[in-house]
Amino acid sequence: MLGYLLRRIGLSLITIWAISIISFVIISLPPGDFASSYIERQIGGPQMVGTPTARLIEKQIREQYGLDQPIFVQYIKWAWKVVHLDFGMSLSYGQPVLKVVGERLLMTVILSGSTAVLAWGLAIPIGIFSALRQHKWEDYTVTFIGFIGLAVPDFLLALLLLWFGFRLFPDHSIGGLFSPEYRVAPWSIARVVDLLSHLWLAAFVVGTAGTAALIRVMRANLLDELRKPYVTTARARGLAEWKVVLKYPVRLALNPLVSTMGYLLPFLMSGSIIVSVVLSLPTEGPLLLKSFLAQDMFTASTILLVLASLTVVGTLISDILLGVLDPRIRYVK
Repeated sequence: MLGYLLRRIGLSLITIWAISIISFVIISLPPGDFASSYIERQIGGPQMVGTPTARLIEKQIREQYGLDQPIFVQYIKWAWKVVHLDFGMSLSYGQPVLKVVGERLLMTVILSGSTAVLAWGLAIPIGIFSALRQHKWEDYTVTFIGFIGLAVPDFLLALLLLWFGFRLFPDHSIGGLFSPEYRVAPWSIARVVDLLSHLWLAAFVVGTAGTAALIRVMRANLLDELRKPYVTTARARGLAEWKVVLKYPVRLALNPLVSTMGYLLPFLMSGSIIVSVVLSLPTEGPLLLKSFLAQDMFTASTILLVLASLTVVGTLISDILLGVLDPRIRYVK
């Protein structure tokens, strides 16, 4: 087991390194860079591009941030800083990337964690109930609602909830994770309570599609397990139905759900970008989108590196949980 973990950790580090190269290069592929984008967005618009003043400003910006150097030199310098937990300066904000990203990372983790708990907490019992009531009206109702959840885009659901919220509660703040008076306030019990009062809406919107998909997966896997001979044998021995279902079939039906745990958090973070913009959520999604538009390679590369690290670590955790959950799984040298 120890050797398996060491090999997986080594492969994980290599994977993260490769992803950092790919993401850094891809961000640098579009024409222009942050300097030209800055001129077009901040100083006079597109008509300023190519003028002597614009060329002088571009040259100064490129020299200041090292954008005049070859891409591989920029990556090596950035990677060396990352090894020492220095992610460089955010070109858009003029502050250390770690500070810019760190301000939103906590909110992103809270939202993603709440969404994951909501999705799993609803999907597992509903999936079990739907499988046990196969081809009955309860099963058809759950299936119909699940298909609606998969079909309706998250951002459209967010817009509908915002519209109903403003119509029904015009005096209350619907978007965001905090009321206006708590957005920049220091942490306190009142701020935590205010966060919880806004968090459920964002978690519901972001987790709708994921919950519907997990319900379908749980239902299909449990139906497959319930048809196996060991379940028939358990029933023939006179075990109570709830023991027959929960002791082994549910446990084995959870395997595919656990195997996707590594992709859940990055999926929620990437899938919530448009929702975060619509609901004005202070998470990493809008920051990543703004970094792409501004060609802020250091901020965008850092966020993508965080997503990759979460995916790799989550996959490692899911592999370990699979071994604990299902004794049939063995780690081969």
